[in-house]
Formats: sequence, structure tokens, C-alpha cells
Amino acid sequence: MGDLDNKRIVLGLSGGIACYKSAELLRRLQDQGGVADVVMTDAATHFITPTTFQALSGRPVYTSAWDTRIPNSMAHINLTRDADAVLIAPASADLIAKLANGLADDLLTTLCLARGGCPLLVAPAMNREMWEHPATQRNIRQLAADGVVILGPGSGDQACGEVGDGRMLEPHELLAELIAFFQPKVLAGRRVLITAGPTTERIDPVRVISNRSSGKTGYAIARAAREAGAAVTLVSGPTALNTPHGVQRINVESARQMHDAVMAHAAAADIFIAVAAVADWHVANASDHKLKKIEGQAVSGPPALKFAPNPDILADVAQMPNRPWCVGFAAETENLHEYAAAKRRRKGIPLLVGNLAQESMDADTTTFILFDDAGVHPLPRLPKTDAARKLIQAIAHRSPQHPPAAAR
Repeated sequence: MGDLDNKRIVLGLSGGIACYKSAELLRRLQDQGGVADVVMTDAATHFITPTTFQALSGRPVYTSAWDTRIPNSMAHINLTRDADAVLIAPASADLIAKLANGLADDLLTTLCLARGGCPLLVAPAMNREMWEHPATQRNIRQLAADGVVILGPGSGDQACGEVGDGRMLEPHELLAELIAFFQPKVLAGRRVLITAGPTTERIDPVRVISNRSSGKTGYAIARAAREAGAAVTLVSGPTALNTPHGVQRINVESARQMHDAVMAHAAAADIFIAVAAVADWHVANASDHKLKKIEGQAVSGPPALKFAPNPDILADVAQMPNRPWCVGFAAETENLHEYAAAKRRRKGIPLLVGNLAQESMDADTTTFILFDDAGVHPLPRLPKTDAARKLIQAIAHRSPQHPPAAAR
């Protein structure tokens, strides 16, 4: 199952060098189960050909308001009637100006004006000076006021050789935005703080001890929370994962660093979700230099390490005077129900999520079991992204509707 199954998207292109990115966007959209009808302005065809998009989509590409392939010759009406969204990527300064002022002089602008209740998403793409011009900013504000969703723009190198705001978001970012658009905004306006991944504890400058964790579950939850409309801060131990689009990521290594980062942000959070596999101890006698193995001598064993306890991040957050609504995790190998229920009581938190480590570690699927005051609530085994979305819905249902952080 793809995230865009049964979704039909009208993909519009206006003139701009970013048109080349739209070919990859189309491919990614289809990989997620979506179907796209491509509509191009005349200017767009100077940057990339309709043939490319017809080959990629396997469907006709529309460039003219007078297209006779539509039985009633009303492509501007028919194309949006059964569509789930219109996404214009790239959207040039000229096209944005037309949309903001209700102009309709080609197929793409006409179908936008005639789209009825079909949502419109716009991904600006232009030179930084054009983006910053008061007229463009005024037009963007008008589109937002009209209910149009503005995606981006991004910032960075531009085709003209300049650097700044105005470049179109990358295809994977636009895909993430499109998928998120269709997710229920059950955490709109909330601020969510999440920990993910392992922590590492230094033995010497080149050696560490750590917990096994890929970070996949925590990152999936961060993505799901952002899709649900939350502002998400992710405090992450070392992982090989890309940051979910739209999520603020803070990188840490040790449990004490994670504790400091969490405590610095917890007061501003409405919800705290402690997913990370945090080391219980750190090496108290860590060496400032690499510990050497002396060749040719008998080795009686490795250097003796002394351990000291790490701070309990979840417990410390749960004991704050104006604490966020706390969610804990328990990854066990046996007696899951007993250990998870006891951990929830010990931490004093309203919700704890349990799973079996041997079934979830490094896997792309997981089985969550929710423990709260009302009892035990098992969820089905699901891909981690889908399980994360189910969890976010459960958190939204249980947590206060009026975020406590708003009053701080």
C-alpha cells in the first residue's frame, strides 16, 4: 500500500528550470500509488517536453485549453472534477501573480479558477530577487488567504548562479508535503518533542558502548507527528537516517547530552515522546587517549571500566512542574505486559508503548501495545510509518486538547 493510493493529482508545470525536478516528482508520486494528469503551460514546454511526462505517466499530457481529446472540449472543467488535489510545481512568479488575481489565460490557470473545492498546492520556483519582490510577497499572502497551500520555497544555489530563497523544494520534500496534506491534522498547533535512536558512551576517543537501535521507530513517529500538524523537535542519537521533512533535528551522542537537549526544550513542548534507546550507564573512567593493546605481551583482559548511572530523561521530564504530556517506550524481550505496566507506574506517565525488541529491532514493521489507565490496547503489526500514525492518533485522542505549553 502506498501513501497516495487512490489519489488522483493534477500536476501543473509553469515555466522554469525546476521543471526537470517535476519528472522525478511524478515518478515518486506514482511509486506511492498516486495517479497524475500533467498540465503544462507553453513556457514549461521550453524547459522539458510533454513527451517526457507522457512516457513517465502513461497518460495524456495537456497543454492547451482547446484540447479536443476531452469529449466536451472542456479540459479546464473535467480535469479537476474527480481530482484529489492540484499541485503546481514549479510555480513561477508570473503564474503566482495570475492565480492571486484570478487571471485565466491558459489551461493551467483556467482549471485553477474552475477547480471548485479541489485543493490547490503551489511550489514556488524563481530567482531570489523575484521571490523577495513586494509584488510576489503580496501575491503569496493573497493565495494563502484564499486557502492555497504554499510549499516552500527552499533556499540555496540557484540556476542563475545566485544563492538565496526561491528555489523549488526537492522532489522528495514535495512528496512528503503532498502525503502530509492528506493526513488528518489531529495535532495542529501542538509542539512535540521526541527522542530517537541509540546513545553512545565514550570509552576513549575512538571506542564507545551503545544500545542497538536503528532509530526507525522514533523517526517514523516524528514524521507522523509533523504530518498531523505538529511542530516537531527530534533529539536524535547517532543514526544513518535522513531527517523527516519539516522536523527540527538536534544531534547528540551520549545520554547526558540527550538529557541536556531534552530539558532545554521540554518546557516549550506540549507532548514529549521518549522513544530513544538510552544507555543506563556511562563510563566513569573514560580515557582521554586511545587505549592501546600492547603486542607480544600477555593480555589478561580488557582495561577495567567503571560505570556510573545516566540521568533518567523520561522521569525528569515527568517530574517537571508544568510537564508536557508524556509518552514512554518499553522494548522488552520477555514479560512485556508485566514490565511495561510496571514501568508506566514507576515513571508516573499517562501512556506507555510496549513492543518486543527481537521483533522490532532493525525491522520495518512493529507491533505496538499501548498501556494507560484504562488498560492494555494492542495494535496490529504494521509498517513502522503506519504504526506511528496510529500512535499519533491515539496520543491526540488521549492528550489535553488545550496544550499546557500555550499558557507558559
